[in-house]
Amino acid sequence: MGEMHVVGIRVEPPQGQPVLLLREVDGERYLPIWIGQSEAASIALKQKGVEPPRPLTHDLIVNLVTAFGQELVEVRIVDMQEGTFYAEMIFGGELRVSARPSDAVAVAMRAEVPIIAEEGVLTEAGLIIPDEESADSEEVKEDEVEKFKEFLDNISPDDFKASGGA
Repeated sequence: MGEMHVVGIRVEPPQGQPVLLLREVDGERYLPIWIGQSEAASIALKQKGVEPPRPLTHDLIVNLVTAFGQELVEVRIVDMQEGTFYAEMIFGGELRVSARPSDAVAVAMRAEVPIIAEEGVLTEAGLIIPDEESADSEEVKEDEVEKFKEFLDNISPDDFKASGGA
């Protein structure tokens, strides 16, 4: 298992399909996940630090979890079958709730809990995008986004169709 962080969201023409890009915290692999428009907007708003005047759906989920006395411990991307990713939200007491990765990531960002990808998912769908070392973190972030854009120019959802089994 590897802890992941959100690199960003990119909308790919011509279909306009948003892609969520995660990267290993202690590794080199990236995990691109095609997601829906509203989930992409929710993740992007949180990543930019925008606080809406009223709770969005993912804010509401965090508020409900808290109101019901539960604690979200982490979210896990647990499987990929035929190009579709599966996630679980892990609560105290090992309670697990199945979720779409886009929703799980949006909630994890708001609850400030780790995002974990199972090793099997990273082995199957993780990608290494060549990296150049740089001391300046802003330059690294911009470089990472550029590499992400280049990567997306050369990939499609069909590239993630399972060839044998998950």
